[in-house]
Amino acid sequence: MPRPTTPLLSRDRIRVAALAIIDRDGLPGLSMRRLAADLGVQAPSLYSHFPTKDALLDEVCDAIMSAVDVSDFAGTDWRKGIRTWARSYRAALAAHPNVVPFLAGGPARRDSALRVADAVHGGLVRAGWPPKLATMIGASTKYLVLGAAIGSFSRGFEDDVQVYLDRYPNLNQAHRLAEHADEIDQGSFELALDAFLHGLSALHGATT
Repeated sequence: MPRPTTPLLSRDRIRVAALAIIDRDGLPGLSMRRLAADLGVQAPSLYSHFPTKDALLDEVCDAIMSAVDVSDFAGTDWRKGIRTWARSYRAALAAHPNVVPFLAGGPARRDSALRVADAVHGGLVRAGWPPKLATMIGASTKYLVLGAAIGSFSRGFEDDVQVYLDRYPNLNQAHRLAEHADEIDQGSFELALDAFLHGLSALHGATT
């Protein structure tokens, strides 16, 4: 029988299938056996492409992080750099919130994450931030983004007003939050980002 002209498996195909499982079932739902079944192959055939599950997850994360925009750190406006980075970072993670716990552990040796960290740190230092503070600003921005991306605050409330009226009188409008979740969550993130940048601006003036 002639060999197929297109390989049955490729790194891209495996990565896409793995992310689909994570999006659907969360990180605990991904196993090499489950992934192989979804791809219609035997699990050992995956290991010629990825030696471990963590190696596969690293490539999944690299693909997600490729959408993060740090180009504005090449300019002179560090505030614009943080804003562009934070917004694109949140959007990339919000599209795949089940991956966030794995990403939260740090860049390790993932090239895409290290390139982002390098661009952010370099841009902040060139703008006059001391290296230690530049590192802390990068970490603080990450904390802000991860918190915003991992879940929706607004969708955590019931739409039944009676849940709140009797015992929580100050939450008498909480039942409306889910209905306006996208607007509230986006606005809350922008509010936090604005406040963060406002505070950093005052600190920058005191340190330069």
